[in-house]
Amino acid sequence: MSRILLIEDEQNIAKGIILNLELEGYEVVHASRGDQGINFYREQDFDLVVLDLMLPVLSGEDILVQIREINEKTPILVLSAKDSSKSKVRCFNLGTDDYLSKPFNLDEFILRVKRLLKRSSWTKKEVSVYQFGANEINFSDFKASSQGEEYTLTEQEVKILTLLTQNEGEVVTRGELLELLGYKKDSNTRTIDNFIVRFRKYFEVNPKQPKHIISIRSVGYKFIK
Repeated sequence: MSRILLIEDEQNIAKGIILNLELEGYEVVHASRGDQGINFYREQDFDLVVLDLMLPVLSGEDILVQIREINEKTPILVLSAKDSSKSKVRCFNLGTDDYLSKPFNLDEFILRVKRLLKRSSWTKKEVSVYQFGANEINFSDFKASSQGEEYTLTEQEVKILTLLTQNEGEVVTRGELLELLGYKKDSNTRTIDNFIVRFRKYFEVNPKQPKHIISIRSVGYKFIK
């Protein structure tokens, strides 16, 4: 049974979330204050954190930062009345895996929870090392190495690399990659481009003439081993 930490101060929203998660068979631990939530996280093991941004004592953004200092792998779903792109981008930069604006549809919420839990199961498998050329990615340890250099990967980087390598030789669309990070598939953002630039610096001998991560114009990207 997956354990979910819900940090939400609005009692009516919390009750609805808890009821629906428990109906899906999940165990839910609820904290109504930010300081209480981070203490629960430090003391217990959770498969997912559902985090409101506007909290008493300690803000959701502060909690997000602290969780990522403790563990880069725990998936986090942010809930917020803030629907601005600025707020979403800031939270993704701080390490959230998904962002859902209030008010939200509970069916959509449950689907996002299931998706995050499914993805987190990737990192709980036995050590998975992927090698290509002079490069190596350890998906379990969030590490990569290339040409004698070592890199620590973020969870978002691992997600993108997992999708690309699992679809070796096939095109992965920009929309698929955006949805993987919680954006709408038609979002006008350069987030994916920035990740690709970073990956090419990690893994390509000549980032300007990539041999592994290939751009497919107006469509997406193809990974070639």
